[in-house]
Amino acid sequence: MSLVLLEGVTKHVLLPDDTRLDILRGVDLDVAAGDHVSIVGRSGSGKSTLLNILGMLDRPSSGSVSFRERPVGRMGQSRLDRLRGRNVGFVFQQFNLLAGRSALENVAMPLSYASGRAFWSRHRVAAEMLDRVGLSHRLESPPEQLSGGEQQRVAIARALVRRPALILADEPTGALDVETGGAVMTLLDEIASEVDAALVTITHDVHVAARARRHYRLEAGILSPVELDLAFRETALGSIAEAPAGVWGAEARAALAGAEQTAAPGTRVGAAAANAGPDAAAAAP
Repeated sequence: MSLVLLEGVTKHVLLPDDTRLDILRGVDLDVAAGDHVSIVGRSGSGKSTLLNILGMLDRPSSGSVSFRERPVGRMGQSRLDRLRGRNVGFVFQQFNLLAGRSALENVAMPLSYASGRAFWSRHRVAAEMLDRVGLSHRLESPPEQLSGGEQQRVAIARALVRRPALILADEPTGALDVETGGAVMTLLDEIASEVDAALVTITHDVHVAARARRHYRLEAGILSPVELDLAFRETALGSIAEAPAGVWGAEARAALAGAEQTAAPGTRVGAAAANAGPDAAAAAP
């Protein structure tokens, strides 16, 4: 059964000079329970707007949004807020943790809005989730005492503490180094699978997108399925060629060089480099 369904969704805004800016153009997307979808696109392509509509933080200009086959557009704001609070978890690039509050308090915060939970119950559930992300020794630490990877794990625990049906990750590794980002995505994948939650990852990093089962590109407000090897050729290969030597391993660079030398014009060579991506760096001299 469809968890969240977008049909013909558009979004536009009027600029100060009364011209119309089209952000999304006729987007169709069907996400099922347990699915993992990635959406890649350049800055300004409308990725965050699409995520906000998926998460019911924003309404489309036209088209329809349904959650578990219930039309969202007909719901009042208070009902929509309850639906989102119970069913959607957000993971952001900038973590958005409350400064001066412990990791435990940050993770327990969403439970404060759930009726019928006592203080001790909220903190017990939050502590269990922090233990699941490997931070049982950091319960009392505020964000300013945590590393970037630890802060993102706290943010993941906060997003999942109410066991949402839909997890929306907006550039979840954008503020992290390659190794830490890979560990964070592995953790996010594992926990989403455990609770059978759908995971939608918005990213400009095709290596992160490769972890999903279905891949889309958002360009000029138009969403379309994308073949992963083509995405790697257009995005990741340029990153390999331009990155410092220590970022991508020798195997990845050799794959890129060999593929580019032997491929005919227009041939897709991304798969070779994809198979020798950043993970190969660990094995490289």
